[in-house]
Amino acid sequence: MNGDILFLDCPQLLQCLSGVGSNGVSVMEGDSVTLHTHVETNKQEKIKWYFNNLRVAQISGDLSKICTDVQCNEGTERFRDRLKLDHQTGSLTITITTTEDSGEYKLQILSSKSVSEKIFSVTVHDVPGAEIDKTKTKSVKVGESVTLYPGGLKKPKDLLIWYFNGSRLAEITGDQSQICTDDQCKERFRDRLKLDHQTGSLTITDTRTEDSGVYELKIITNSSSIRRQFVISIISEKSLSGTDTNWSVYLLAVGLLLVVCID
Repeated sequence: MNGDILFLDCPQLLQCLSGVGSNGVSVMEGDSVTLHTHVETNKQEKIKWYFNNLRVAQISGDLSKICTDVQCNEGTERFRDRLKLDHQTGSLTITITTTEDSGEYKLQILSSKSVSEKIFSVTVHDVPGAEIDKTKTKSVKVGESVTLYPGGLKKPKDLLIWYFNGSRLAEITGDQSQICTDDQCKERFRDRLKLDHQTGSLTITDTRTEDSGVYELKIITNSSSIRRQFVISIISEKSLSGTDTNWSVYLLAVGLLLVVCID
């Protein structure tokens, strides 16, 4: 229970567990999904929601919290502004869903005499036909900046997520944004990523050769999902000069071979 201590007025713990069950829910990316408790809350009950064993929301008395833990609130902010909690029933709604929201959601209802749990297995599917919209390639020299543009107009409620070689880099939700939520990303692109809130474009400054790779943008709305890929190649001066040297050596070798053949 993530460190919470619960004292139950029961002779046996198993007798206090009730209503344990599971449900499977499937939605398309960009849709909203509501996980229903099918109960009416009162001040004596505490309702907790977990996502893959991470507590993300709870109601206790008249108070409610969304994203209660450090992993959900600070740094990653996994569900930034996309969770809604019904104060009357305790039902949880995830808005503008992404495929990364797929997983196990656990509902836990605690009272003075019992604990009931329900498991929801949520699967968020890609929108049919949302194939990658053209792969663009760009090449820049080391130290230069490169900007990746989404193309088209960004709408206020769109969710934009940028990835680098499959790892999340940045996202924009409404008028809020976050860059590099995990330590590896922060170390990798330390203060070198810039997001434009109006266009959704991503700029990498002071580029390095290890910044080369596949950058992907996922744009999710309430009705569609679009993906765009960018293949970025960061070229160093050393590699350029090395290429020229290799060609010189190759041409010299061909020349010597011709001389030998003529002789």
